[in-house]
Amino acid sequence: MLELVYHHLSRGAACLLPYEFSPTVLVVCLLSGWLYYRGLRRLGRRPGWDALLFGVGLVSIYVVLQTQVDYYGRFSFFIHRVQHLVLHHIGPFLIAVSAPAPVLAAGLPKAIRSHVVDPLVRSPLIRTPFRVIQQPFVAGFLFVAIIYFWLEPSIHFYAMLSIPLYNTMNWGMAIDGLLFWWMIFNLRQPGEPDVRHYGVRMLVLFLVMFPQIVLGAFIALSTTDLYSIYNLCGRVLPLSVLQEQVLGGLVTWIPAAMMSVLGALVLLVRWMRVMPTSASEDINSFQDRWPAANLPRDSLKIS
Repeated sequence: MLELVYHHLSRGAACLLPYEFSPTVLVVCLLSGWLYYRGLRRLGRRPGWDALLFGVGLVSIYVVLQTQVDYYGRFSFFIHRVQHLVLHHIGPFLIAVSAPAPVLAAGLPKAIRSHVVDPLVRSPLIRTPFRVIQQPFVAGFLFVAIIYFWLEPSIHFYAMLSIPLYNTMNWGMAIDGLLFWWMIFNLRQPGEPDVRHYGVRMLVLFLVMFPQIVLGAFIALSTTDLYSIYNLCGRVLPLSVLQEQVLGGLVTWIPAAMMSVLGALVLLVRWMRVMPTSASEDINSFQDRWPAANLPRDSLKIS
């Protein structure tokens, strides 16, 4: 009985071992988690929903890169698409929606923050490209373009054969996902009101849905083997080539598009929370500029 339990525990533990160990992934994930925990303690905050979302997002990215999920992703198109759904959509979404910047900044040692991080953030070489990439329509275009790029059959073929190219693909998906969802949920821009950006970013979420739907539908409904690399290298799931392709296309088609809907709902809730305050400020500003209107402020007050 004990041997049977040990056997099952060993198999379970083996699933958590990396297929190909990456010290970079391990260091980035551990360092991010440590900074967040340290930031919470320095700010005197108890872990709440934000901390839970951040933790789940960080762990999900680690799991798809440093467990046996990565192995299956290299030999199964369906699992590969699930892996990239987590890397590009779910993990970055959860991290960005938790708004971790103030906590992470508080977790940095003061010397590193003042002598390394702050100068880098203020540097035009970093600040200018970042602001360009964070423009809503630029970020939306890059978000869709990277999916199309790595799913172009000839490029995908070589990416799955080359370890450096494979790692570049995975890191690129994760970083681009973080930049996109950060743009969606980080609504404060210097010198510009928050409300002005809710509608624009909801529009971007709406627009990025359709290219993903088109691509996913094309892959799922195709009757030819688009990604022959998985057939050449061997298969790990008891599914035919076209069955895996259909499932992979559906992952690109439906869950990816639904993330835009979920993001829009989050923005809508936040917009409704700030709308009364913003509307009151607009009325007060109007009366200050046009006192001749002679409208009583109490009659225009929005509760």
